[in-house]
Amino acid sequence: MPVDPATAVYNLMQSDPHIIAAVVLKGKEIIYTTDNWDISADVDRVISSWMGQNAQFIMVSGVKYSVFQIEAERLVAKSLKGEGSIIGAKDEEHELIAYMDPDGYGLGAAMDVQRVLSSMSSKTPFKDPNAQLGQKGAQMGGVASAGGMTSAGGVSIDPQLQGEIKAFLDWINDSEGLAGYINYYLQQNNAKIISELSKIYNELRQIFGV
Repeated sequence: MPVDPATAVYNLMQSDPHIIAAVVLKGKEIIYTTDNWDISADVDRVISSWMGQNAQFIMVSGVKYSVFQIEAERLVAKSLKGEGSIIGAKDEEHELIAYMDPDGYGLGAAMDVQRVLSSMSSKTPFKDPNAQLGQKGAQMGGVASAGGMTSAGGVSIDPQLQGEIKAFLDWINDSEGLAGYINYYLQQNNAKIISELSKIYNELRQIFGV
């Protein structure tokens, strides 16, 4: 059963404390907003820029946010003056736009925003907790075909989790996604981010034995 917008936003802010404000829209109509954020004057321009998918920046509450990623279903923009980030996700029913404080990580939060958006959808696939490997379509070697993703142990994976994984892979493959952010922080010579990336790189090599 879909959750209501207020609950969805609460869940989002609980999952990432750096997200401190959010708004839920249907088209350009605001149906829910946190008390600490009024972007009603900016909604038309932001949505229009998002739909055009070619904006270099967006303006929200008088702050300029440079666009790092803009797709039909995702928007990530960051203030280069350190005033935070704007993260948006969109489906056929709603748009969810969140404000993240300067200490947050926008691209990581984008997946949380998309997940929470899907929790409001009336079209979220029903997951049968008793579904077994053979109930999701043809498989090879214990892995389901494109019709559904399952584990080798015979337990079906939550469609919401599957969506998150796909979004993560899309972000990795996008030239303006992971690679773009790494290049940005390298150019900024951000020692903290570079150090964390180095740790993650070494951990991945150990996991895959390369």
